[in-house]
Amino acid sequence: MKFSELNLHDSLMEGLDAMGFEEATPIQVQAIPPLIAGRDIVGCAQTGTGKTAAFLIPVIEHVLKSKNTGVKALVIAPTRELAIQIDQQLQGLGYFGGVSSIAIYGGKDGTSWDFEKSSLQGGADVIICTPGRLIAHMGFNYVNFSKLECLILDEADRMLDMGFHDDIMKIVDLTPATRQTMLFSATMPPKIRKLGEKLLNNPISVEIAVSKPSENIKQLAYLIDDDQKDRLLELLMDEQEEVNSCIIFCSRKSAVKSVNRTLQKKGWKSRAISSDLDQTEREDVLSGFRNKKFNFLVATDVMSRGIDIDNIEIVVNYEVPKDAEDYVHRIGRTARAGASGLAITLINSFDMKGFGDIEKLIEKTIEKPALPGGLTGPEYNPNERIAKGGNRRPQGGGGGKRFDNKAGGEGKKRSFNPKWKKRKKSGGSGGGAPSGGSTPS
Repeated sequence: MKFSELNLHDSLMEGLDAMGFEEATPIQVQAIPPLIAGRDIVGCAQTGTGKTAAFLIPVIEHVLKSKNTGVKALVIAPTRELAIQIDQQLQGLGYFGGVSSIAIYGGKDGTSWDFEKSSLQGGADVIICTPGRLIAHMGFNYVNFSKLECLILDEADRMLDMGFHDDIMKIVDLTPATRQTMLFSATMPPKIRKLGEKLLNNPISVEIAVSKPSENIKQLAYLIDDDQKDRLLELLMDEQEEVNSCIIFCSRKSAVKSVNRTLQKKGWKSRAISSDLDQTEREDVLSGFRNKKFNFLVATDVMSRGIDIDNIEIVVNYEVPKDAEDYVHRIGRTARAGASGLAITLINSFDMKGFGDIEKLIEKTIEKPALPGGLTGPEYNPNERIAKGGNRRPQGGGGGKRFDNKAGGEGKKRSFNPKWKKRKKSGGSGGGAPSGGSTPS
């Protein structure tokens, strides 16, 4: 279905046209018409399927037609990165209609508080916020949601996992009972259904390819000992003609720092991102990655959900995620908007059981090629969890052997001439006024 068939407001269509959106994704096709009609919804779809636009388009349509003054819509998101992204996309889609919005989240400098306060008192059409920051404002009794028409909970499963249930309920209590409520989640465990029963009124349910990665992602897994992960990563990337955009996921912040240091030591254009960075630093790293200032990003799961960066070619799971669902979110960073992508996972003995759980979840046996370059790894046995003492996770990155080790212990450094250092020049994208792009997430 084309967006032109949805009978949307003219200024909203201008925003869609300016951002290059023509064809609606399946979740948008199923969700937008009933949302415009005022229905509540429980929407479940994997990352990269267009969930954000599925609720932003109806919200903007409501705002453009509303006669109320004050805050008309509230979007609650689990992380500052997701709040920023939603706000940027809303700015693009609502640009020609003059829809005003603000992203409210922690980690800003002190001067932002007064502007946020003014917006929460009715100075913005749409508020996008993280729960903790909004609760902080609510403590001063000036937040005014009396005219609120739409409440959206995005990535609701992640918010519950992060312990935000009580905060969400406090926020909900401040909104009108007659509001329209939209609950979007990448997974649909019982706790999400229970939350939906509390908050929604006779909702429709939309589920799109739950917990299944895109068929356009080529998935590979390598059984490898921790102390050989760095060498394997080098060999695998050297097989690629050119790598313009790659995210390397680690489960621990210490591993992120260690792996990033290793990459930079050998001249890889790499940066790291984790919760250890302040907000300004995180935004700087994301901006640089979007604008191709560097082509490798080492990250924790802060990057696995809700970050809309186009044309990521490769995702590497340097460490297997603890939650099988996080695997889907991680590799969903590639192969977006119909493109193809490559997902590589490095599995040690301790992670085999967890990776077996991932294969059960996605109902697919992932190809496990032989190790290149004479490297060795464990036999794959997903039915037996290895004791932590047997193959302990390293406290740093991959452990002993790094790219700068001397080969064979004979004092000769390995040659290193990565083809991907010659990257293509590419412009970046930013928020604010609309720019070209693909179907949003």
